[in-house]
Parts: sequence; C-alpha cells; structure tokens
Amino acid sequence: MSTPTEQLTAQGVSIWLDDLSRSRITSGNLAGLIATRNVTGVTTNPTIFAGALAGHGYDDQVVALAAAGASADEAIFEITTEDVRDAADIFRPVFDATDGLDGRVSIEVSPDLAHDTDATITQAKQLWAKVDRPNTLIKIPATKAGLPAITAVIAEGISVNVTLIFSLERYADVIDAYLAGLEKAKANGHDLSKIHSVASFFVSRVDTEVDKRLKAIGTEEALALVSKAGVANARLAFELYEQKFAAEDAKALTDAGANVQRPLWASTGVKDPSLPDTLYVTELVARGTVNTMPEKTLEATFDHGVVTGDTVTGNYADAHGVFDRLAAVGVDFADVTQVLEDEGVDKFIASWHELQQTVAGALAGAPEIAAR
Repeated sequence: MSTPTEQLTAQGVSIWLDDLSRSRITSGNLAGLIATRNVTGVTTNPTIFAGALAGHGYDDQVVALAAAGASADEAIFEITTEDVRDAADIFRPVFDATDGLDGRVSIEVSPDLAHDTDATITQAKQLWAKVDRPNTLIKIPATKAGLPAITAVIAEGISVNVTLIFSLERYADVIDAYLAGLEKAKANGHDLSKIHSVASFFVSRVDTEVDKRLKAIGTEEALALVSKAGVANARLAFELYEQKFAAEDAKALTDAGANVQRPLWASTGVKDPSLPDTLYVTELVARGTVNTMPEKTLEATFDHGVVTGDTVTGNYADAHGVFDRLAAVGVDFADVTQVLEDEGVDKFIASWHELQQTVAGALAGAPEIAAR
C-alpha cells in the first residue's frame, strides 16, 4: 500500500518542508525526508533561521566570520545563504527530474524591507547571486511595496516565492505582478521556461483571526462557521488562480513557454488542537499546488492522513457560501486580512531582530566558542 505522502504526490501536490537548519543538512535528515516522505522542496523564513541559529551547528562559521570582522547582518547573509545553497544541492536531483518544477529552496529578503520596494529588489538580486543555484526561490512579501518588487525581480529572470498572501484581492494583484514581470523578462530576452514562481497563501492564521471574531459574536450562526474560513479562502484562491491563468494575457505567456505561478498553501500547521492535525493538507488537495508543512504536520500526514482525491475544485460553491455567511454575521474579512498582513510582517520583523541579536551575541562570544 502507498503512504499518504505518496498519495498526495500522485494527486499532483508537491510536498515542501517548512523548516531548514544546518543540522538537517549535515545529518542526512533532509535527504532522508526526500527519500521517505516525498519531500520535494524547502521553505525558510526569519523565524525558522532564528530558531536554527540558536543551536551550535554554526560555531565554526561564526568564529571565522568574527575573525573577519563581519557585522551581524553580514554574518546572517553568509550563514543563511550557505544553508540554502547546500540544501539546493541536496535537492538538485529533484529539480532536474521535475524539469525545474520542484527541488526548490526559498530564502527571504529581510522583513525590515517589506515596505521598501527598491531595497527589496536590491537584496533579492544579492541573495540570488550569492546562493547561485537555479533551484532557489527568493521570497518577497505581498505587501503593496512588494508588488512592484515582484515584477522587477521576475523581469531579471529570478524565480520568486511571494509570501504573506491572505486576501483574494491581494492574490489577484500578485498574479498580475508576476505576469507583468514575465512580459518584461520576455522583452529582456530571458528564457521564460526557466522562471518559476509560487504564491504562498496562508491558511491557518486566517482561521485563528476569524474564529476569534466569531466567538466574540457568539451567535449560533457565527459559531457554526468556526474553523471554516481558512480552507474556504484557500479554495477560492485556487478558483481565482484557474480563472487568471485561463485569461488571454496569461495564456499568451504560457504559450510562449512561461510557467504558471503555482498556489502554495502556507501556515498549514493546525493552531487549534481540537481540529484534525492534517486538516490543511487533506482539505486542500488539488493538482498543481504546493503544500509547505512544518515537520509535525508532515509526520502526521505520513502517519494517518486520509487522501481522498481533489478536495478543492468541486467545493467552490460551498466556499462562496461560507463567505456569504461570514458577511451575514458581521465578520469584516477585508479587515481580517489587513490585520493578518500587518501582524505577519511584524512577526517576521521581530524574528529578524531576534536573529540579529542571536548572531551579534555569537560573534561577540566567538573567542569563547573557539576555546571550547
């Protein structure tokens, strides 16, 4: 019998791990997850790197960087790009076997730049050049300032993971930014078939915010909608994806060799312990999607996930119904998604500053580390 992760793969879902550390790379853990859990990519963010760098797997590099007089930001740049490069090399056979579709490793521009278009473009180019692997994705947030940066970076032939998407309106803007970037890349003479992108649509955080509001409303109609918004929102995102990439402007580009921008389900770890721990995996199965999972969710899916086929495209009417009912009970979803975007940026900035403090402390303590 096939495993649930094999069944997901057979349904056209790419499984990416939402975690990376040097110990995963050097211990063989990452290679093991590729072999046994059907993992075909990795995503990172400042929170993940902050946790990873709190360990001791980076001591030798920290000592060398301290001796070279590196600042905390310079050290972060060197450390994180080395991890991403090494992970990209581990995933290279997957990248080659899937003709560039999978085998991808993401690295994020500094969240401090989330509202600075020009600085985001500059750092995206620096990260792409430093990692120097074709199976890298540069993560750019879907803030208003991020949208023109997405277009500019795609125009340079750089593959992009657009992160922190919560609303359908912003998702439509993200697809438009990608298509505009492809038009410019084509004009710049880039091979469109080599440019890939995913749009990271966040799921569980939507339920966390909406459910808080539904419980505050407290009516029977409101409480009946608890834990339904996240999946419904993602399903409507897939409906929008299908519509946008069937349109003439997108079709002209894909006919010229461009790739569609695949929807990626992010934030798929269940926050409410009363919910099934594989909810945001089994209820969002659709061909051509990516599901990036924390290891706990990955292991739960492998152990007891029930994959029943496509659980998205036949459920659009139900998803629209959920949103009609949310509006009827008084949930302002536009406000929900703005709060989530602001919180998402703030959380990543806080993790980035924690990362800077961790690395600054390690650099200061390098002589002590070297003496161990």
